Amino acid sequence: MKIAVLCITSYSDRPEAETFIGLRKAGVDIEVMCPSSTPHNVRLKEGEVPVIDLSPKGRVDFAAIRIIRDRLKGKRYDILHTFNNRALSNGILASCGVPVKIVAYRGIVGNVSFFNPGSWLTYLNPRVDRIVCVANAVRDYLLSMRFLWLRIPREKVITIYKGHDLAWYRDQPADLSGFDIPPDAFVVGCVANMRPRKGIDVLIKSAEWLPEDAPVHFLLVGNMESKKLRRKIAASPFADRIHIAGFRTDAPALMASCDLFVLPALRREGLPKGVIEAMAYGTPPV
Repeated sequence: MKIAVLCITSYSDRPEAETFIGLRKAGVDIEVMCPSSTPHNVRLKEGEVPVIDLSPKGRVDFAAIRIIRDRLKGKRYDILHTFNNRALSNGILASCGVPVKIVAYRGIVGNVSFFNPGSWLTYLNPRVDRIVCVANAVRDYLLSMRFLWLRIPREKVITIYKGHDLAWYRDQPADLSGFDIPPDAFVVGCVANMRPRKGIDVLIKSAEWLPEDAPVHFLLVGNMESKKLRRKIAASPFADRIHIAGFRTDAPALMASCDLFVLPALRREGLPKGVIEAMAYGTPPV
């Protein structure tokens, strides 16, 4: 009998999508619930992985809970595999009374606490059977948590690194001339979404230590919609050499054209995809 797995995610990156496809090819009866706008939905469908449109609006979304529960009640699943906080909390609530094993994915360090009620609705919930961590740093943090007799059982937490196939990274390096970057410039690339812990403002501040005539340009890829960040860029002596590309599906090819990749994260990183993608193209990461 095939193992039946229902996965719930919000943004299926390439390693995640290829894992789903690989499990399907290996004979696992796998289905994926995710937003219809997920970048690799087409790839999932090409791999004959059934995709159900689902976009939870919060950690407790009654509409999403109803959709998940209807799915769980309509078919016997062995595993409910969730890939973020919203998927996990809504999945736990939807699975009440349903005999399904719950597996949770955790990709960052921190932000789980015995004193946080939200954590009891997610990773600390007794209904969770396994927590798959993307790196040992994430696992070590969860196992280090202590309060009186409370702790996460060691056997519940495991590490599985996301795999990358170098064959995914054979696109030609992107042309940066569209960003007004001269061909002889030394280009520092960064792929991230603007959050305080990502340290993008630190990267901008670091430019002040460079000679003003240094032929250095910065290429920022990802969601950088922050007025505070824009003000910092405007005040930088390198303002005209800091280029914001926004969200791009060709981010790896853009980083392939850079001389250096920088991820200035301040805390909580697990296994940054951008670092691996840069290395796959031979761009040294910092």
